Amino acid sequence: MAKKQKYYVVWQGRQPGVYTDWEACKAQVQGVQGAQYKSFDSMAEAEAAIKLPYSASVTSRTTPTSSTGNTSILVIDENGMTALRPGTENGPVLDALAVDAACSGNPGVMEYQGIYIPTRTRVFHYKAPKGTNNIGEFLAIVHGLSYLKKHRLNQIIYSDSVNAISWVRQRKCKSKLPEDNSTADLWDYIRRAENWLKTNTYTTEIRKWDTDRWGEIPADFGRK
Repeated sequence: MAKKQKYYVVWQGRQPGVYTDWEACKAQVQGVQGAQYKSFDSMAEAEAAIKLPYSASVTSRTTPTSSTGNTSILVIDENGMTALRPGTENGPVLDALAVDAACSGNPGVMEYQGIYIPTRTRVFHYKAPKGTNNIGEFLAIVHGLSYLKKHRLNQIIYSDSVNAISWVRQRKCKSKLPEDNSTADLWDYIRRAENWLKTNTYTTEIRKWDTDRWGEIPADFGRK
């Protein structure tokens, strides 16, 4: 089945505009502080969205129109604060923690981070010389649960990994990564995370980030 065509709007990046493939978009936003971008299902939606500057999209009640209605867009205002464009519906809760992982190779150098969505502040980060993306996603959620409980914060955790959310609910990392000298420390870390899940209770809600509607999760490392 052919991959569905996506169109990307860059409001803030090296060269703002509309791009027809992810690699072109990534070249404009990767490594750019406060980069603002979003994918759309049609060129018409993308062209309508780009006409509204990102700053105006935070303060204005006027939203781009299209045949499919409003599209939820996360933007950052002049003060560096994250917000949904007014008028959009069913967007993510902003007072929340977003987690994500990245892996250079699979397995390969793995890292994950937790980002507080409203300010895009990194609240934790971990890196291992060898791991997998699924392991990183799992550990990121557990780290987030531990962090929120320790600081007595009543916030939602967003993850874009269905597998990781399932593993956390089962209190078990089901990775098949071999345990050897190169992964011994990581597996020790995994077992500590599993033990935390088995010996702690929490009320934190874990939700799936809707990438198709909201763009990349705020904790994304920008390496797709």
